[in-house]
Amino acid sequence: MKLWIQSVLIAPVVVLSVHESVKAVESSSVVEQRLEQPQSAQPTLLTQKELAQKELDEANELYQQAENLYYKRDYEAALPLYQRSLRIRERALGENHPDVATSLRGLAELHSSQGNYGAALLLHQRSLRIRETVLGKNHPDVAQSLNNVALLYSKQGNYEVALPLYQHSLRIRKTALGENHPDVAQSLNNLASLYYKKGNYQVALPLHQRSLRIRETVLGNNHPDVATSLNNLALLYSDQGNYEAALPLYQRSLRIRETTLGENHPRVATVLNNLANLYHEQGSHELALPLYQRSLRILETVLGENHPNLATILNNLANLYSDNGNEAAAIPLRQRAERIQQMGGSP
Repeated sequence: MKLWIQSVLIAPVVVLSVHESVKAVESSSVVEQRLEQPQSAQPTLLTQKELAQKELDEANELYQQAENLYYKRDYEAALPLYQRSLRIRERALGENHPDVATSLRGLAELHSSQGNYGAALLLHQRSLRIRETVLGKNHPDVAQSLNNVALLYSKQGNYEVALPLYQHSLRIRKTALGENHPDVAQSLNNLASLYYKKGNYQVALPLHQRSLRIRETVLGNNHPDVATSLNNLALLYSDQGNYEAALPLYQRSLRIRETTLGENHPRVATVLNNLANLYHEQGSHELALPLYQRSLRILETVLGENHPNLATILNNLANLYSDNGNEAAAIPLRQRAERIQQMGGSP
């Protein structure tokens, strides 16, 4: 089994200031009452405003700290910061503010990265509802939320629900951002990956190719998103038996990932697994084995020993041992993979 990659746009943190709306005075008696208040009352109003802004500044700082920890894959440390930022924003801005939707998105991405897809889905759905209500149904942030909800359904194998969400997200992005925007490339990539999972390679191929062209043109040839498109296009060629076309794409994707993300990033592990599959399918078992082993070590270290992606690599490694007649090595790997799948991939 191979691993595909579907990218999720991380929205920048938007720092909003607090604006007080002051109603027009309609009665002279109100004016007189205000004029009669002692001067000492005025600093109290300013202090309340400053305190409100200080609270929001704290929420923004907590959110940024959580994002930084998330990118470092320190999920345990990031979780309480995301939660505190969310609570402050809900209290200070109300439960339906766009910044609340942003906090929900960040928290959802953390749960998704840990394999907690059910929790992530609920958070993404709430973020989507807020954005549709406050920003309008054709806003780019709504397209982002649609993409994220679709991605979770796709990860859980619910392709029929995911498909129209991806398509809706793509339409919004084309209209709002233009045909050659990186977000459009993201939607094309994820839509193509869904068709790939359904076995519809004929539809998936041109979508992946178009996504790759946009990313190379707009982001440059060595961007991590280019590596994503290369991996997914190679995956499609490999499944069609076109190993000669797939191999250089995997190799280029791996070089980009190791350079830009570091040698121990989960997405490096993904390419290593897929490249190992290619060598395995070609009968080059001696080349496949160290790639599977390195991929497994990376994911165990970074994601924990019970993440869903480990089950895929454990089964792949077990199959390689079986093909070499080493059932003694294969059986415990399969048993471990089965335990992870039964646990639902709990981190």
